[in-house]
Amino acid sequence: MLEVFFDYDSVIHSEFIPEGQTVNKELYLEILKRLRDAIRRNRPEKWATNDWFLLHDNAPTHSALIVKKYLARHSVTTLDHPPYSPDLAPADFYLFPRLKKKLKGHRFVDSDEVIENALKQLKDFSKNGFQECFEQLYERWKKCVDAAGKNFEGQ
Repeated sequence: MLEVFFDYDSVIHSEFIPEGQTVNKELYLEILKRLRDAIRRNRPEKWATNDWFLLHDNAPTHSALIVKKYLARHSVTTLDHPPYSPDLAPADFYLFPRLKKKLKGHRFVDSDEVIENALKQLKDFSKNGFQECFEQLYERWKKCVDAAGKNFEGQ
């Protein structure tokens, strides 16, 4: 499993979860600590002003009390993600489909080779691609707001 955090410019932090490892609240908390460190290193201007936010879905590990307390203690602004809305998760509608497309058809010897190639592909994503992703997110959110809570599909 790949955990990846990105912004309008590029991937900020990514890590593969070891095979067989369960992503529980304790592991997710450790990942968030590494994410904060990556933001400090890779986006010092955002770190200095705390000018960033976290959009993650409402998976149980993301909404666990220890995670919420950690995010609050460090003044991390989070955006609530509507339940059952993978179409509003940038990784689900944009990043992972493109990553899969780039890796499709390749034969890998072992999981280490998969990881190496996936990380290389993530680094090769263009800044324009990430900007396009967030423009699509904006349009998708706007569509939901315009629908005023009514369900719609394929419109």
